[in-house]
Amino acid sequence: MGAPLKADVTLSQFVVVDVQSRLAAVMPADAMQALVKNCSILAQAARLLGVAVIVTEQYPKGLGHTVPELSAFIPDVHPVEKTAFSCVAESRFKRQLTGDHSQIILAGMEAHICVVQTALDLIASGKQVFVVEDAVISRAPANKLNALARMRDAGCVITNTESVVFEWLGVAEGEVFKTVSKLIR
Repeated sequence: MGAPLKADVTLSQFVVVDVQSRLAAVMPADAMQALVKNCSILAQAARLLGVAVIVTEQYPKGLGHTVPELSAFIPDVHPVEKTAFSCVAESRFKRQLTGDHSQIILAGMEAHICVVQTALDLIASGKQVFVVEDAVISRAPANKLNALARMRDAGCVITNTESVVFEWLGVAEGEVFKTVSKLIR
């Protein structure tokens, strides 16, 4: 029997790749707004459900830090600075990957550069990768579509914010469900 095809709160880590201010400024505005909203929903749900969050920043001196609209929801997460496009090439990132968490929920930018290289390296290292389609972006929509196709072909599960959140929840009951479901509205 293979890996589960849905996100499991006990197996997941949430990774936000390079959602940085100067990089955000060159993205299509509507798509960028949706990415920040969806990453924020995932970050808040992760926090409520005890899912570890890793944030990366590509050359922050040049590209700025994580956008404030997102970093407000993950104040205790210290970004992993990197210059390699794949997060997996950064030793601090690899140290934060938890061995008993086989699923990586991946969001961020740009889909066709850092996200795809990270996803492919995570797959190669034995992780099950879920790419949140409505929480990744590229400057050119065609590049995002190409990256999603490559990641799907490589074995990534292509999903969306609501699917991940409700798969993490599992049931429609309790205070956490009420709180998380309000994030989606």
